[in-house]
Amino acid sequence: MNGFINVYKEKGYTSHDVVAKMRGILKIKKIGHTGTLDPEAEGVLPVCIGKATKLASMITEGIKGYETTLRFGKTTTTADHTGDTVEEYDFVYNPEAVKEAVDSFVGEIMQVPPMYSAIKVNGRRLYELAREGKVIEREPRAITIYRIDLIEHLPPDAVRLRIICSKGTYIRALCHDIGDRLGYGGHMDGLLRINSGHFDLAHSHRLGEIEKLKVNNQLDQIFLGFEDVLKDYKQVSVVEAKDKFLLNGNIVFFEDLQTDSNTILLDDIVRIYTSKGQFVGLYIATKKNNRLCLKPHKILL
Repeated sequence: MNGFINVYKEKGYTSHDVVAKMRGILKIKKIGHTGTLDPEAEGVLPVCIGKATKLASMITEGIKGYETTLRFGKTTTTADHTGDTVEEYDFVYNPEAVKEAVDSFVGEIMQVPPMYSAIKVNGRRLYELAREGKVIEREPRAITIYRIDLIEHLPPDAVRLRIICSKGTYIRALCHDIGDRLGYGGHMDGLLRINSGHFDLAHSHRLGEIEKLKVNNQLDQIFLGFEDVLKDYKQVSVVEAKDKFLLNGNIVFFEDLQTDSNTILLDDIVRIYTSKGQFVGLYIATKKNNRLCLKPHKILL
């Protein structure tokens, strides 16, 4: 079994809990997730199975979508509703001012990761240090907020937001920073991941549903193969004489392709097949001895 299942992570589970549950359901050890969600968060958590674990880092790179409630008037130790109160403000709800503050974060911005995060510093997770009452300096990181939709005004003290962003964005930190920009503090009150790359909420499945499908031998209804997930990458195939080279993990030159190579640029990643249509994996365009070629990036045989 090599591929993906789009899991709906429910509240109370860590991402590692989901992986452990999936191992128990599928009776397979080689399973990994593609992006940590806090126990209180819920929503899309793509799970890689078997050889698909080789693609986990690529899936993680995809654009993410979230929905959250930003509550004004209070900052907390965790930047969300689970933390202790740090400071409270007398907040006066002004829809125009709120929208202006929210819109100001669209684009490429620098964000300081929260102390309660899984980032490692000197071998230790920041949240471990935070639980010991320690606060250390964190370097700001460049992230991109592609879009923020203000879904709903929730007076007297909150808004509902939909956020489309790059990998590495902390929504808790974003909520805190928007509140700070407005001048009344703010924190995240609940988080729902609505998509991770091509994996979306509408096609996600709870653990209980997955278990029932497994018992009834119906996992094929929700199982996603490599080509389902990698369909955005250009497809190429080699001439028959180069099938053996390809299957042995060797580079192949552009002239060895039976597919038009004129649209392939340096550093492009492509799906590569034998002349008979067997999928081999992902190759990346490069040069060898000034000749354009494709070299292995992720072999998935």
